[in-house]
Amino acid sequence: MRYLLVYILFCCHTLWSQSLQIEVLDAQTNARIEDASITIKGSTSTQSQNGYFSFTPASLPIQLLIKAPFYISDTIILQEVPSAPLKVVLQAQVQDQKTVVVSAGKRRQAIEDIPVSMEIIRPQLIDNKGITDLEQAVDQTPGVYTMDGQVSIRGGSGFAYGTGSRVLLLWNGMPLLSGYAGDTQWNAIPMEQASQVEVMKGAASVLYGSGALNGIIALAEKEPTLTPVTKVKVQYGLYGAPRRSSLKWWTTPPMNQQLEVFHSALKKRFGYTLSTTGFHNDGYRLGESEFRGRVSGTIYAKAILDKRLKAGLGYNFQVQKTGNFLIWQNDSLGYTPSGYGDTTAGVSTVSYNFGQRLFLDPYAKFIDKNNNLHQLKTRLYWVSNENLSNPSQSNAATVSYADYTFQHKFGQGSTLSTGITAIQNVVNSELFGNHNSQNYAAYSQLEYHKNKLDLSAGVRLEYFEMDGNKPDSQFQLPGKDSLSVPVYPVLRTGLHYALKPFTHLRASFGQGIRYPSVAERFTQTSVGALNIFPNPELRPEIGWAGEIGIKQGFKIGNWKAMIDMALFVNQYSNMMEFSFIYYNPITQQPLNPLNPSPEDIEFLTSGQYNISDWVGFQAQNAEKARISGLDLSFNSAGQLGNVELVSLIGYTYMNPISLNSNPQYVANFSDTTTNMLKYRFKHLAKADVEATYQKISFGASMRYNSFMRNIDRVFEDDLDPSLTSEVYSLPGLKAYRQQFNGGNLVFDARFAYLLKEQYRVSFIVNNLFNAEVTSRPGDIQAPRLFMLQLQVKL
Repeated sequence: MRYLLVYILFCCHTLWSQSLQIEVLDAQTNARIEDASITIKGSTSTQSQNGYFSFTPASLPIQLLIKAPFYISDTIILQEVPSAPLKVVLQAQVQDQKTVVVSAGKRRQAIEDIPVSMEIIRPQLIDNKGITDLEQAVDQTPGVYTMDGQVSIRGGSGFAYGTGSRVLLLWNGMPLLSGYAGDTQWNAIPMEQASQVEVMKGAASVLYGSGALNGIIALAEKEPTLTPVTKVKVQYGLYGAPRRSSLKWWTTPPMNQQLEVFHSALKKRFGYTLSTTGFHNDGYRLGESEFRGRVSGTIYAKAILDKRLKAGLGYNFQVQKTGNFLIWQNDSLGYTPSGYGDTTAGVSTVSYNFGQRLFLDPYAKFIDKNNNLHQLKTRLYWVSNENLSNPSQSNAATVSYADYTFQHKFGQGSTLSTGITAIQNVVNSELFGNHNSQNYAAYSQLEYHKNKLDLSAGVRLEYFEMDGNKPDSQFQLPGKDSLSVPVYPVLRTGLHYALKPFTHLRASFGQGIRYPSVAERFTQTSVGALNIFPNPELRPEIGWAGEIGIKQGFKIGNWKAMIDMALFVNQYSNMMEFSFIYYNPITQQPLNPLNPSPEDIEFLTSGQYNISDWVGFQAQNAEKARISGLDLSFNSAGQLGNVELVSLIGYTYMNPISLNSNPQYVANFSDTTTNMLKYRFKHLAKADVEATYQKISFGASMRYNSFMRNIDRVFEDDLDPSLTSEVYSLPGLKAYRQQFNGGNLVFDARFAYLLKEQYRVSFIVNNLFNAEVTSRPGDIQAPRLFMLQLQVKL
């Protein structure tokens, strides 16, 4: 009997001490769900280790509740401990699914819980509108305006001649700005690979560094699923005649065509995506044609020996040949470039370029035994532009990027993110010269969550130098006039409070810094009557952004909507912008005609130079500015009865004022009676609505901005009134702006029919009423465009 009792106790101890192992997986991707948790009935919850649980139950049977953010929970009852690890598969929420974003904290979060304003562009909107590059997609976003390749969020940027950016583009969490100009190569972004586009408004430099002074645009690639996906999109476009017959230069209407193919597949430990795109555009402006081809994708694998490790490689390669239009011939021939057909170097304002873009993104992700995330992201980004019209303006740059992030989760959902970043930039250029720069940073951000409250705070230390010179990141210590350090600190803080289940309050404050690009410092060129002069002494610009906001959600059946309102203020110092100057090419410094130095007098009286040699623009730290305003947005998705209704609507009021009272600077404003910033406006409205009934869809878009009251005066005035013949950089602009002074209003429309659930045929009309609008002086936008589109999903 004694031995029997010992045997029973031993068996019970063996049973109860047997470890219960559970793996929680995503039903679509078969990937572990990192944020999964298990609640044992009658006990507390247990957080997973990368979607994996291992614990010893105190008794059997046992009831478990398995749940994860943005997934449908599941309950299981175990009568005994399985001998093999138990796999639990969770389905993603569908009808009540929250919008999930990643860029705000480098982790998955509900958009309602973040302390900053953010808009989401769905891939369906990009496909259904016939959008051909990311710039067009971003221009449909509330509070955002694009101007000749430059993006402005809440009025933060003006016209910058295609150099520098206060908005940082992220692809898979890594910056994607060119090494020579610090600009975004919009047409090289593989939108067909993107799961969604996140637009964050306000400074985001703590996590992402220089360039995020005004906000970020973040895209993350689609992950392959267990069910293979193949998508094909073909579209054909035809430009109609412009409203003014003098603009029309063609006899046969210009056309564009696009072919896009995407495929993804997932095996047990191996997955991939692959896409290719071909695009051709005759261009509605004479000479501004475009041919491009691209292949992109990703390959990733889970380690065989350790399921906590995942690694992969993203890739993107594009070749293109483009004609680039800069200045019109005059206001009547707005689609014809100045000097077109003149073979003299520098006369024509159309340049033809052959470009190549390549980025390779090796990455690795590991969850340690304490459920801490270790993530290494790297990128090699190479851009080459060969100027076929003028080889002396060719350039190339290679950016090497590496970022290590450590994340630790604790408490009721709090997260500590910390990391280091290294960026090396090498520029080889006929136009700018050869240059190199180094940018190193360390950052940390704490996000504390308890019940309905979220608090966040972060700091980043930046080091930046160019060409081995004194660091641009030099920081003067407060109260220590002669003491400085070579690293610049950037701070941010935020608050979110869930007042009610569908009512969310927020407040945030963030600082930012942007370093000069090579192009801003060293460009010296001329295009037509437009001269650009170098400024090697250009300093970084700094700023901060603050906002308070409220987000209110509501539901009608299966239709979910969200209203967002924010009051914001952004302030900038040492703001870099291209300012009109008189330039002394001998001293290579600006001159003041009203108070010239002896060197300037010698130059002015030498008679060796024409006015075209010494009048133009130079990047300067000329501006101090404050932009305040109100941002409203409304978005919705879901079923209203038998109709699926999706919308993205917004209005932004901005008061962009210059704090620079220097009379010489203000004298360059086209309207000196106001201190309104150049190339800005006060009102901006965007809307897109699509309704689907059974197999029929109809959509409409609207974009409006009020009149751009202030520009550089030199664009309207005679460059040298002393001459008998007038000299204008943009002939006819003053009269044109007096005539077209009501702002811009454009409508688009689309109609689609679904065939057999796999084929969608669309007819799209952009600029439905054939309005004549400009994005910046001398840049008349496209006339009415008709498109036919076929989408196939297999």
